[in-house]
Amino acid sequence: MTIPTPLAWTAEALAFALEVAALVALAWWGFTQPVSRLASVALGLGAPLLAAVVWGAFAAPGASFSLPLVGVLAVKALVFGAAVVALAAIGHRGLALWFGGVVVLDTWVVTVLRAAE
Repeated sequence: MTIPTPLAWTAEALAFALEVAALVALAWWGFTQPVSRLASVALGLGAPLLAAVVWGAFAAPGASFSLPLVGVLAVKALVFGAAVVALAAIGHRGLALWFGGVVVLDTWVVTVLRAAE
């Protein structure tokens, strides 16, 4: 077993924080939809729950279903892309662009570091 480098540790920690932020963005979007109270609660809870289930099944390190790297990256793009769209849809376009940029950079770093292991 090798000890992770500070870059690897930082990239993995940031990846986890971005995953949580994506769920928060999806919940924020759902709770702020101009629909009935019941529908906004359903969206606010359902959107991040669906994203978490898909992530856990296909993209998490201990995923239930093993996909090739391209499949894992596609699932990540779907979940993170939905979070970016959600942020833009609620009027936070700058935050959406910043978040998307950080996600792309960190996903690239984590993927390269994991491949080097």
